Amino acid sequence: MENVQTVNDKKVMASVQKKEERIHNFQEVSLGYTKEEAYKEASRCLQCKNPRCVIGCPVGIEIPKFIEAIKEEKMEMAYNIITEASTLPAVCGRVCPQENQCEKMCIKGFKSDAIAIGALERYVADYANMHHLKKNKESEKKEQRIAIIGSGPSGLSCAGTLAKEGYRVTVYEVLHKAGGVLTYGIPEFRLPKQIVEKEVVDLKHMGVEFVLDTLIGKTITLSNLKEDYDAIYIATGAGLPKFMGIPNELACGVFSANEVLTRINLMKAYEDGNTPLYLGDKIIVVGGGNVACDVARSLKRFGKDVSIVYRRGISDMPARKEEVHHLLEEQIEIKEFLNPVRICVDSNQLVTGIEVVHMVSVGTDDKGRAIVEEVRDSKEVLECDMVVMALGTNINALAIENTDIKVRENGCIEVDGTRTSSDRCFAGGDVVTGAATVILAMEAGKKAAYEIIDLFEKEKTSVV
Repeated sequence: MENVQTVNDKKVMASVQKKEERIHNFQEVSLGYTKEEAYKEASRCLQCKNPRCVIGCPVGIEIPKFIEAIKEEKMEMAYNIITEASTLPAVCGRVCPQENQCEKMCIKGFKSDAIAIGALERYVADYANMHHLKKNKESEKKEQRIAIIGSGPSGLSCAGTLAKEGYRVTVYEVLHKAGGVLTYGIPEFRLPKQIVEKEVVDLKHMGVEFVLDTLIGKTITLSNLKEDYDAIYIATGAGLPKFMGIPNELACGVFSANEVLTRINLMKAYEDGNTPLYLGDKIIVVGGGNVACDVARSLKRFGKDVSIVYRRGISDMPARKEEVHHLLEEQIEIKEFLNPVRICVDSNQLVTGIEVVHMVSVGTDDKGRAIVEEVRDSKEVLECDMVVMALGTNINALAIENTDIKVRENGCIEVDGTRTSSDRCFAGGDVVTGAATVILAMEAGKKAAYEIIDLFEKEKTSVV
């Protein structure tokens, strides 16, 4: 296994699968810290009196405290500190963009490497799973019932927070497995599904009920739920794929990232006997985010020639730096400053290539990303027989169709905090913000849980 040793005060890097081996399997790339590595990294923490890292954590984990517990080898304490604030530590330790949040705020990062907070969180969560540690005990059971629509990170976060306070929670999921995007969207090599399944099992042990294969808006309406529950939290995410609207996008061989990832992650198309996946021999993925990287790296593991087309430069890609690094290590080419304008097809409407124009940077926007313009007379055709569009997602409004819930111009649900315009209905995560990160969805779920609890407490006070 490859391992990068520390130099002076450098971050301890966890071992990873060798690149020449991992492109042939779907096993997790990062192997996580050993006990010695975790202790060494934890020892780098300055234990700041006013920890900026906590401010940078959307769910407010007391980061220095759990890191100090690691140093003192008090692993159950470390786990309890994390789970006091976070419902899904093993998930967040793997896929949360710490470099833009808690680690970005770390004071060490100004003169050296920031503390590897995500890797340490994963270490604690994996230790807890291995040693069967239980999360903090929930409160005395209460009578109020809450329905949660969607079992993605926001729904699970809300469910865990409410269950911990003793409320009766039922989570409705349209698919046959719980987890939402954690299950169907993120590849096994980044987030093993057994990790997600373990988090769901833990919630079940806390009393959370899961109702699968149920499409709210069709199988059951929101009005039906209102008759049976004291509050409802809508966390249906943003699962509708976006396309470019260029010619021949409906050709055979053009796919959305959603379909490709769902077939691979949820249906395990890489295993013999499972739902098959259409595969070209030369594949182009359009996009520059984590999803584009996930698709490209997944298809590479089928032994295909895969490249990414992105309209800006590599340094502007919104994907995590770690993912881009792994992608390049796996010999997936990023064709930067190219923008697709047409899918090329043969007489049978089969993909033969993708026509692109060259782009050039002409400045930066208020977020520091390149503003690009088309270069005149720069069209060229890139040969391929499969195209995957990884351009982001829109929300699916089916659950709230024909209801009194207000939405904004972009189709996202309008909220005050997490309260919707409909009585006792709350919403959060991607269905409110548009496609965002796992941890921001979790933050919304946690916030909604406390707003629901506040509603119940006020009602109890008014009765008294």
